Amino acid sequence: MDKRKLIVTQKLDEKLIKSIEEIVPEWELIVGKEQSIWQEHLKDAEIIAGWKKDIAQYALTDGSKLRWVQSWSAGINSMPLNEFNSRNILLTSANGVHSYPISETIFALMLALTRKIHRYVKNQQIKKWHHSGLRLELHGKTMGLFGVGAIGKETAKIAKAFGMNVLGFRKSGQPEEYVDRMYTLDQMNEILPECDYIVVTLPLTNETKHLFGKEQFNKMKSTSFFINIGRGDIVVESDLVEALEAEKIAGAGLDVFEKEPLGDNSPLWDFENVIITPHTAGSTEYYDNRVIEDIFIPNLKSYLKEEKLPINLVDYLKGY
Repeated sequence: MDKRKLIVTQKLDEKLIKSIEEIVPEWELIVGKEQSIWQEHLKDAEIIAGWKKDIAQYALTDGSKLRWVQSWSAGINSMPLNEFNSRNILLTSANGVHSYPISETIFALMLALTRKIHRYVKNQQIKKWHHSGLRLELHGKTMGLFGVGAIGKETAKIAKAFGMNVLGFRKSGQPEEYVDRMYTLDQMNEILPECDYIVVTLPLTNETKHLFGKEQFNKMKSTSFFINIGRGDIVVESDLVEALEAEKIAGAGLDVFEKEPLGDNSPLWDFENVIITPHTAGSTEYYDNRVIEDIFIPNLKSYLKEEKLPINLVDYLKGY
């Protein structure tokens, strides 16, 4: 009888590999970043951890044994969700892996923009001693937090260390610790004028695509900063550029964009009040450990018992 197969399309250290092997000792475990290591096993794999675009042509065919995909990222909007759904393939995301590094990046961007650290770094490079008009501070200000999942919760928690007023936005409107007031997305336009910082951690769905455009930027304070570490398509990028040019907002910290890599001809590169990071907000030395130990292994134990996967199981109707 053929062994059941589990593929991990990432390079893992031996400790993590052994942890998986101990749970599925009778399975064939194929681990490695190079496609040549696992390509011939795709059609026979029951579980794939780490989806890549080219996998579909091999794993989503007649006779495929695929039953569960563990995403290596929190975002799953680029994956073939409709086909997964029609084939009854389970999908779990990596939500929660990023809460520490991304919340740190959010505050790095907020603090840098507020205290003009980005300006001072540029001045240092040309040995220029200049005040640069520094006057703002973060403490006691109001944050509009769009998306209060794992990342949003950690961000709200840190905000309280700065004595900030946190206004949260989530689909359910359910209250959350460290969030002073919670709203639904359809209330955003009336609340935006209160916010000194707009922080976007939302997933990309039909509901959130182009959520921020000209109307929303017009409602923000001219002293407010816009931080987006969610998805680029949540924002109408041309409207953001227009808002920055017209000084309708004070600046932006951006980790995600409509098209990545960000093109050389994008005006966003040239703004003095914009900080750009190359979709690296979630990078961390603990990434693989958290995916495997905190998400994949607990789910794998439930999968073997034919129980519902308890962590980050994607609802295809909701899109997350």
